[in-house]
Amino acid sequence: MPKLIEHFDQMADQVIGKAGNNPTCSERTAKRWRAGGVNPLSLSADTRLVLEQLFNRPVSELFAPPPQIDPHAPAFDLEQEINMTARDAQEDASATAAASISDTTLDQLTDDVMALARDYASIAPILAFHRGQALNLQLQDQRDRTQVPSQQQRLLELLGQTTALLATATFNLGSFDASRRLARSADLYGEAARCEPLRAYSDGILAYVCYFTGMPGEAVAKARRAQAYGGLGDVARRRLLAIEARAHGYLGDVESAQRAVRLSEEVESGARDSLHDDVGGEFGFNMERLAMSNSSTALLIRDTAQAEQSARRALHLIKMRPAGARSAHVLGSASADLAMAYLLEGDVEAASEALTPLWGIPADQRVTGVLVRTGQIQHYLTRPAFRGSAVPSELRCRVEDFTRGAAAHQLTAPALLQLEA
Repeated sequence: MPKLIEHFDQMADQVIGKAGNNPTCSERTAKRWRAGGVNPLSLSADTRLVLEQLFNRPVSELFAPPPQIDPHAPAFDLEQEINMTARDAQEDASATAAASISDTTLDQLTDDVMALARDYASIAPILAFHRGQALNLQLQDQRDRTQVPSQQQRLLELLGQTTALLATATFNLGSFDASRRLARSADLYGEAARCEPLRAYSDGILAYVCYFTGMPGEAVAKARRAQAYGGLGDVARRRLLAIEARAHGYLGDVESAQRAVRLSEEVESGARDSLHDDVGGEFGFNMERLAMSNSSTALLIRDTAQAEQSARRALHLIKMRPAGARSAHVLGSASADLAMAYLLEGDVEAASEALTPLWGIPADQRVTGVLVRTGQIQHYLTRPAFRGSAVPSELRCRVEDFTRGAAAHQLTAPALLQLEA
């Protein structure tokens, strides 16, 4: 087959001489010609001329139906045809096998993606971004090496997962436009791979971006759209309901916010999915994270008692984990929410004590969610009622220093969701 292609190209150069416009013959075309049933009139004039010069026969004869098999013909003709068919099949199978990658390589890449998802909560977002970036490049390279459908499917899912983690990392670094673009890319991978849990997770990221950039109505819409996907487990639904509740709270829709909070805490069907449960980690949504999110919702609807209760529950749950496995995001956010609940009740001393865990968070782990909450506290402490008092002034300066220390690790200043008096 390769020789036919080579001879065709050489003859085209000789008899046509149109350089880049010469007719060509690909491997697929050559196989189609050999299979028969080609109408010579469907070929271009230049192609017919090259074939006639190459085989020294009219094109009409070259593509004429084969003569009836003579039963008295020597048996070796049939045997030759059978052997040729067998060789062609072997060549095609070998080419297909060569266009694949090792299952061991795929298993390792799967483990690497899972490790990043599970390490995410305890490492700096910039480190998560660099690890995700390197993984994405590896996955793209391996995808170019295989034509096996099952491997392509698996690589699409892994690409979608790493892209979603990159979207989360860029969000936590304060780059909302990049996060939005990456979340949409992850959604496209999920669509191509027919992986609805990945699409739901990506919509959840988009809802977060809308919420933190002052578009709570759009956040509600995206969270609800995500809940409509099939194949979601309890963890996925819990996460999306918590996001929806926060957006309702931002809109001031107390009834809808309370309903979404209640539903998020009541999800218990036992359903699981391959992303939020089997991969887990950052794709999961554990109970301390749920409690932290619901404390923020309670603050938005001015239910300080519920905010205090949920924040305390989040802090209790996270302190039960080993120190190296604690999420700085959850620890910092729950501490800030608890402090804000005390401030709304006028207890500055208790708020100052509640913020104690915050000061130990490394600068490169002061993510967007934490900084937005500390920004709320800093803003609230500027109220006239606190002016001239030593403790509020000292606390405001300390919160300001905390925020300033994270500035070098944030690409843009986080939007602030103010809790007005």
